[in-house]
Amino acid sequence: MFNRKKIGRRCLAALLALSLCLGPVVQANAARTNSSATAKTTAAKKTGKKRKTKKKLTPEQQREKELKKVYKMKIQSNQIKGWPKGPGTYGESGIVMDAGTGAILYAKNIDTHEYPASITKVLTALVALENGKMDDPVIFTKDCVSFIQPGDSSIGLKKGNKITLEQALYATLLASANEAAYAVGANVGKNAGHDYNWFVQQMNVRCKELGGNNSHFANTNGLHDPNHYTCARDMALIGRELFKHPEFFKIVQTLNYTIPKSKTVEKHEFYQKHKMLWPGGSYYYKYAVGGKTGFTSDALATLITMAKKGDTKLVCVVMRTHGRNIFPDTRHLFDYAFKNFKKTPVSGNETSKDVGEILADENSGYVMLPKGVKFSDLKMKMEVDKSMPSEATLTYTYRDNLVGSARAKLSQSYLDAHKAKVEPKSSVKNQSKVTKPGKTERMIKNKDKKILPEKIWKQLAAKYQQYGRTKSYELAGLVAVLIVLILLFIARLIKMRRFKKKRKRKR
Repeated sequence: MFNRKKIGRRCLAALLALSLCLGPVVQANAARTNSSATAKTTAAKKTGKKRKTKKKLTPEQQREKELKKVYKMKIQSNQIKGWPKGPGTYGESGIVMDAGTGAILYAKNIDTHEYPASITKVLTALVALENGKMDDPVIFTKDCVSFIQPGDSSIGLKKGNKITLEQALYATLLASANEAAYAVGANVGKNAGHDYNWFVQQMNVRCKELGGNNSHFANTNGLHDPNHYTCARDMALIGRELFKHPEFFKIVQTLNYTIPKSKTVEKHEFYQKHKMLWPGGSYYYKYAVGGKTGFTSDALATLITMAKKGDTKLVCVVMRTHGRNIFPDTRHLFDYAFKNFKKTPVSGNETSKDVGEILADENSGYVMLPKGVKFSDLKMKMEVDKSMPSEATLTYTYRDNLVGSARAKLSQSYLDAHKAKVEPKSSVKNQSKVTKPGKTERMIKNKDKKILPEKIWKQLAAKYQQYGRTKSYELAGLVAVLIVLILLFIARLIKMRRFKKKRKRKR
């Protein structure tokens, strides 16, 4: 049995001892806290300053802060040593591309997924121009108009209206009419023996064929869809391809257009929304030759613009632009590109002994030479054509960045030195004999797919046969030795038995 009184006394004594030990520590901490608070109060009184409270930003201040953040985003092309420094933009993505070579002169997050909004319609136009005719009929069904919501861009086309593909493209590219863009896809698809979904699929196929690998298009008009996205690089590649279609530029350079009244449609008047194409306007840019605007609350402002100065053609794309900055940003990017890059012909500058004549080509034969960079600073890579071994493609880079290309004929000295390599494959396949001084030997293939004369092949075969004979002799010798050993063993056993029998007789 435990003595409860003794246990109680011991617990009480322990508590008293603990309080005596901790008392000084608690008092010291309290003193420090009080002295610290007193010091802060005294300092505040002396300086006359009160403790600051974090103020909540106004909506305007918040927008300003966001604009500064976007403007200071990293510009990847500015990180290239020796590359001209490009301007900041209020868009989260931006690119300037040379339309001929595809050289990228300015790059800011060019592969980041963004919502394109209505600049989608330039791809719609490209697929329509490649698969339809301008006088093809475009009939508006219920599906073409039923999705339109208040605030969506539209010119009021209705179910049952019938216009031409040309008129529908004017409405799509100038007025950004969403019902017209849908009708273009539906009717071009139908006329090709398919439907609207086939047309959208062709948009994705065409984008990939042009080198676009970061896009997925879900509709023809760019209305928001989480699965409808692209990037600045892919849109620039689409814009570059449109330079092959003069009818596109005829449409987008038209400032006002009218669809006349007829039995199947009412009169519709509309105008070009791209302000850089309006002479006399505050945003007018004299080198701009085409483009398309876009905006949704999810995509923010987007813009694709084509420009031409002399014989230099450029495409500029800005995406997810904050505020009203798409036109000023585009102007600054074009000015930067035209000022800091010079279209320089390869002919007369290429000094390689392997290169003979530079061939004429509309989209190659030159480089976009950065300001302060010499042609000799570029790295050239030559790729000989398989189908035309006497010609090659020359690709020029500056610090691994493409700046141009050219088609060329190879020099005679190169052809002589690489005759076996540049000889067409068909001639090798059809060749049955190779002639050497005083001897003709049939060409046959060994297991390694290499071409060998018959004499060498026979020598190899003889070696293999000799190796096989040697192995046979060795095996026969081993068998003979084994037989001898077995016979000796048997003889030994017989001898031992005889010896045992003799011993028994003696006993």
